[in-house]
Amino acid sequence: MIRRQQPSVRSQSSFSSQPVRESLGASVLVLNRFYVAVHVAGVRRSMSLLCRDLAEVVHMEDGQFANYDFDSWRLASELMSVERHPDDDWIRSVKFEIQVPKIIRLLFYERVPKQQLRFNRRNLFARDGNCCQYCCRTFPHSQLSLDHVIPRSRGGQTTWENVVCCCVNCNVKKGGRTPREARMKLATNPVRPKYSPLLVSKLENPKYESWRTFLPAAMKVKNV
Repeated sequence: MIRRQQPSVRSQSSFSSQPVRESLGASVLVLNRFYVAVHVAGVRRSMSLLCRDLAEVVHMEDGQFANYDFDSWRLASELMSVERHPDDDWIRSVKFEIQVPKIIRLLFYERVPKQQLRFNRRNLFARDGNCCQYCCRTFPHSQLSLDHVIPRSRGGQTTWENVVCCCVNCNVKKGGRTPREARMKLATNPVRPKYSPLLVSKLENPKYESWRTFLPAAMKVKNV
């Protein structure tokens, strides 16, 4: 539920997802005050920032962008609801329906994030596309694990270059052996990603095409 301190149509409404599409599971690119991408946020967090006038919507259309506060975005959503695009997400409250923004801009945040790529399960699964690097099958997160190509018992380290996404069955089959010893072949050689794997995976979705305007030029060239 999204609340506003002062009574208004915003505070009287709680948002819920569409019956068919999981709109609340969408992602929103967050820009700082100077239009530099700093984060990827969820819908609830983004709508909360809009309601509290801490952020505004940056809406891309025909290569240009326009800025909206919460109220003007709600009115714009009414007009856009006449012809809905299949890549758009919508959430509805008791009194109105509003389009989920693709991009928001923080009005008072000026910092630029440090270029630090975290090594964790989510990023590694995203790097490998949720695909087991031994059997080449795709699995949900709950059926995946991390495998050290060179086992830790052999001095293998927990690094991007030595850890791969692996299904449970292949992990058990490989055990504490090297791929060669287990007669298992890697689909690809593990490397450290140049960009955030989660962000790269989002850009593969046409829904987030507008993000490219505010991301490094190198990412556009790679067409990731």
